[in-house]
Amino acid sequence: MNKDLNIVPFVSVDNMMKIIGKLGIENMLKGIAEYVEEDFRRWQLFDKTPRVAAHSKEGVIELMPTSDGELYGFKYVNGHPKNMKEGLQTVTAFGVLSEVYTGYPILFTEMTILTALRTAATSVVAAKHLARKDSRCMALIGNGAQSEFQALAFKTLLGIEKLRLYDIDPVASEKFVDNMQSYGFDIVVCDSAREAATGADIITTCTADKLNATILTDDMVPSGVHINAIGGDCPGKTELQKELVLRSKLFVEYPPQTRIEGELQQLDDDYPVNELWQVIRDELAGRENDDEITLFDGVGFATEDFSALRYIRDQISRPGMSATYENLDMIADPDEPRDLFGMVRRSGAMSKAVA
Repeated sequence: MNKDLNIVPFVSVDNMMKIIGKLGIENMLKGIAEYVEEDFRRWQLFDKTPRVAAHSKEGVIELMPTSDGELYGFKYVNGHPKNMKEGLQTVTAFGVLSEVYTGYPILFTEMTILTALRTAATSVVAAKHLARKDSRCMALIGNGAQSEFQALAFKTLLGIEKLRLYDIDPVASEKFVDNMQSYGFDIVVCDSAREAATGADIITTCTADKLNATILTDDMVPSGVHINAIGGDCPGKTELQKELVLRSKLFVEYPPQTRIEGELQQLDDDYPVNELWQVIRDELAGRENDDEITLFDGVGFATEDFSALRYIRDQISRPGMSATYENLDMIADPDEPRDLFGMVRRSGAMSKAVA
């Protein structure tokens, strides 16, 4: 990459697809999962705050910042369920990674695709520590934009072979089957969430509507199942019946954020939870027996985006990757740092404007 501080590498959507083409999507899921787990192990180094959100009746726009003391990263992301009916993405995102020492940005990147990859990678990191080791069948309830990434991540890293699908829109399930038919899954499309959950070792809920929904009820989930609940990601949006949440051993990323946005918002403010980073660091037990119901109440946290940003920075720095990013002249660089006005004046831009 260009080492000039005023030149910032930019990974566009096209560039991101080139990176996926060069590295392979399975390898990227593995790599991002490794970075996510590594940063959970460094949890105490990070600045942590619930994401800064601007809510409207149409959706939400959020900033997700964090720093490990050497690098600073943030993601801009929206969540607008109504967009789908207008032919638009429900979620879009971009991100920035900067050096703390100078404050200069060192990477700009699209994060719509990258968020899908990191969300799937984080789900697998949690399931690695919480699901039964013999898990082979996963139910996917909600077959939208995130579903294929989830399926492929769980196959690649945990050996999931069978999928049971359900979506209120059959077209979404058809889209999933078309996309995944060459990846070696045994896929069953179901007529209800209850049918999809039957026989599943892992149940992933990933629905889009911004409302308190009951996608899974307590009687639908037998002992031993791991629930990967990732659709409840803003205030007023849930997917699980409260009784099921109470019956499960509950694991979260960052409690102050999950209490606002996750399934946890259904419970009392002081309801005890288990933090995933402590499980990953072996400071806390995850699944303790094959009969427990474990629940990862995943709302997405800034350290995971930070991990994904670090991963992309490192990949585009490798030999042979120069075609996967562009250099942007983003930072003003006057010869004399205090003479920004002089740089503009000497460029002739001001005299042209006057003329």
